[in-house]
Amino acid sequence: MGRYKADVVIVGGGIAGIVVAIDLLSLGQRVLIVDRDSEANFGGLAKESFGGIWLVDTPQQRRSGIKDSPELALQNWLSFGDFEADGGVDDHPRRWAEAYVADCARDVYRFLKGHGIGFLPMPLWVERGLYGNGNAVPRWHVVWGTGHRLAARMIEVLRGHPDAGKLELLFNHRVERLEVAAGLVNGVSGTTEVDRAAFTVEAESTIIASGGINGDIARVKANWHPDWGRPPQTILNGSHQFADGLMHDAAAACGGQLTHLDRMWNYAAGVHHWRPRKPDHGLSLVPSRSALWLNWRGERFGPMPLVGGFDTRDLVGRICAEERGYSWQILNRKIALKELAISGAEFNPNVRERNLRGFVADTLFGNRWLYDQVTKNCADVVVSETLPELVARMNVLQGDNAVNEAKVRASVASYDSEIDRGPALYNDEQLRRLAHLRRWKGDRLRIANFQKIIEPGTGPLMAIRLFIVSRKSLGGIRSDLSARVVDDTGAPIAGLYAIGEAAGFGGGGMNGLRALEGTFLGGCIYSARRAARAIGR
Repeated sequence: MGRYKADVVIVGGGIAGIVVAIDLLSLGQRVLIVDRDSEANFGGLAKESFGGIWLVDTPQQRRSGIKDSPELALQNWLSFGDFEADGGVDDHPRRWAEAYVADCARDVYRFLKGHGIGFLPMPLWVERGLYGNGNAVPRWHVVWGTGHRLAARMIEVLRGHPDAGKLELLFNHRVERLEVAAGLVNGVSGTTEVDRAAFTVEAESTIIASGGINGDIARVKANWHPDWGRPPQTILNGSHQFADGLMHDAAAACGGQLTHLDRMWNYAAGVHHWRPRKPDHGLSLVPSRSALWLNWRGERFGPMPLVGGFDTRDLVGRICAEERGYSWQILNRKIALKELAISGAEFNPNVRERNLRGFVADTLFGNRWLYDQVTKNCADVVVSETLPELVARMNVLQGDNAVNEAKVRASVASYDSEIDRGPALYNDEQLRRLAHLRRWKGDRLRIANFQKIIEPGTGPLMAIRLFIVSRKSLGGIRSDLSARVVDDTGAPIAGLYAIGEAAGFGGGGMNGLRALEGTFLGGCIYSARRAARAIGR
């Protein structure tokens, strides 16, 4: 049996685990990180992400003419998260929300800048709220280099720390239990992933940084929020393969409270990865705003059409309310070149590699590389020169005749004729929302200029079958503002801490019912730093 000892053991080698280790080393602690994955995947899901972080009143905002403040940001956060729905019963998430908004400039933005992390010059405006109750201003700051750069740089800082001699890393080790003696959590035990050899770690403090539950699709379905009805038959996996809730169970076995597990941040526009690294591996498309979003029968969603950028949770709910929980987007090549995007580092190579010339060229002239990748490789995409042939291929793909050509044709004709009337007479809600989105220069660069679906020279036509893709857990292990895990009375469990997604990014659900996007990476970093300070005291 392998036996190890440290001042602090951290379960999980994602961005939260890495950041808390950096701060703990700076406080003179002996640190051991135990991670289930291989060393090549050190950095977790953050390494695969696009790298957007929610920040308030930054130099990037001010240079873009954006007036923001912690007061306005907190108002947006609490409104969008629907904190009143809890009736004030659980105050831990709200305290974490208030603390994050107040401290993120110092503990996230300046911390990252101090370690050489840069951001795109203009924040993006996401999750505005379906009726204006979301982000009142752009706050989504994208790391120049994506989440891959963020994780790689933090790993460099960790390995190059002046006290790196006090750091030990164990990969391919699966923690299964928390060890308890005399009412104190004093370490962990488990087995290796490769040969199932047993190991134990003795430590004064144990930090759970193992992610959420959304990598286990059965668990996602078991905790499906009642607002969304029944879970779809197919849910793709966009989370980490080891985000399976194993450490949630271990915390609960020690008396830790699990809260709000039905609150998740899933995405509405998932497609199958054509080079999967796990079962049902899903990619999350950034939904094209100029595409027509249709249900499984080919009917346009209405009377309120589906348009991305306002309320991701609502998109998921609208699709799941249908008899079949998947949908379609119809667009053409011209729209796709301008708007087609896949979230994450893998399919944004120019941002990931910090290739400014390539990034500008893709933005101005269209991302032909991505268009070719998707149309040639993705099993959920069909293309055709004519609408009847496109619908026929949609039905072949699905294996039935569910998509009604007449309904698709009527939706396309109605939308295109509205565009023909001219901007002064736009009465279609999607066109009104496009006009609103295009007022912000960051969106105007990425949204087609009121482009019709069928128009000479814009083809071929393209249909994308979209599934719900599981991504992030908004609930989790309940914790106080020192990141200490608490029991059902609110009392801390001695020696046990939870950070990042394992703690619902703080407090067991600091986002509330909805998230303003970018509070995930930010929440991982912030909760990690609070935990380190608490242990250091």
